[in-house]
Amino acid sequence: MQYHGSCHCGAVEYQLEGQLDAVVSCNCSICSRKGYLLWFVPASALTFTKQGALSSYTFNSHKIKHQFCPVCGCAPFGLGADPQGNQTVAVNVRCLTDVDVSALQVHHYNGKDA
Repeated sequence: MQYHGSCHCGAVEYQLEGQLDAVVSCNCSICSRKGYLLWFVPASALTFTKQGALSSYTFNSHKIKHQFCPVCGCAPFGLGADPQGNQTVAVNVRCLTDVDVSALQVHHYNGKDA
């Protein structure tokens, strides 16, 4: 299935291919503050349809590059690698259009103590 997303101001727009059935709710310091619900997909599933400038933020182990729009501050996804080293996108499903987040299965992850 194809999904469309963007930052709030529309400077960055993208589409993703995949099956969205479940998301991860992490309690680490950034995810809990931002209210992320994350869907992990291979980096190859992400295609930009409008690529404005994004800023990047890292913390702790600096393994995930949290991307955000410098205009509106919206944080649509992060870039990193899975445990096998494959490039991965951690998509904030709250930035996807036409997704009913209440219909998704939520897996809770204890990132605070990880």
